Amino acid sequence: MFEREFSTANTVCVVDWIHDADDVVSLEWRDPKGLRSCGIFMVVNSEIAFQRGYWGKLSFLKLHGLPIA
Repeated sequence: MFEREFSTANTVCVVDWIHDADDVVSLEWRDPKGLRSCGIFMVVNSEIAFQRGYWGKLSFLKLHGLPIA
């Protein structure tokens, strides 16, 4: 899904905020067109061991004129 949808849109990620607490890092970012998102990462031995992202898919599709399916 990400490969298909992000490859059809010109998205720029602007970092708004990064917070780290030991082995967990959160990253909040935005697209200049208004899409907002965040990612949560667990880091083990300097590598990302787990990642989960939250973003508004409907907002993304509307912002880039992509079909809502």
